[in-house]
Amino acid sequence: MQNMSGDKTALGLDTNVGALLCYLPVCLISLVYSIIVLVTEKDNRTMRFHAFQSLLLTAIYIVIVVVLSLIGGVIAGVTGSAALGSIFSLLTFAVVFAFLAAMIYGCIKGYQGQPFKFPVVGDMAEKWAG
Repeated sequence: MQNMSGDKTALGLDTNVGALLCYLPVCLISLVYSIIVLVTEKDNRTMRFHAFQSLLLTAIYIVIVVVLSLIGGVIAGVTGSAALGSIFSLLTFAVVFAFLAAMIYGCIKGYQGQPFKFPVVGDMAEKWAG
């Protein structure tokens, strides 16, 4: 699918390809590229929105995984119950799966050029992209 608006990013990519890269969950590409976008893009509000949304989604993911891992480890250590630790491991796995699904959804929608906002972080990203 071609970039319909004809806009380019500061790095010379089509905007839809840049949006895809903001969400690409492979080898920290989304994290690194989103930071690069925020540093280099001053006028392209669309790219700044996708970068902020991706970074906020990643930040929430990291916080949730760390908290679940800590709580699961403490509960398993204090109670001596591997079953309780396993429950938190399963919750962590569900969060990882949900994060990957959200990032893949972001890749698809960003590449198609369709506007979308994730709940909570989308509104924040839109305000900050400003």
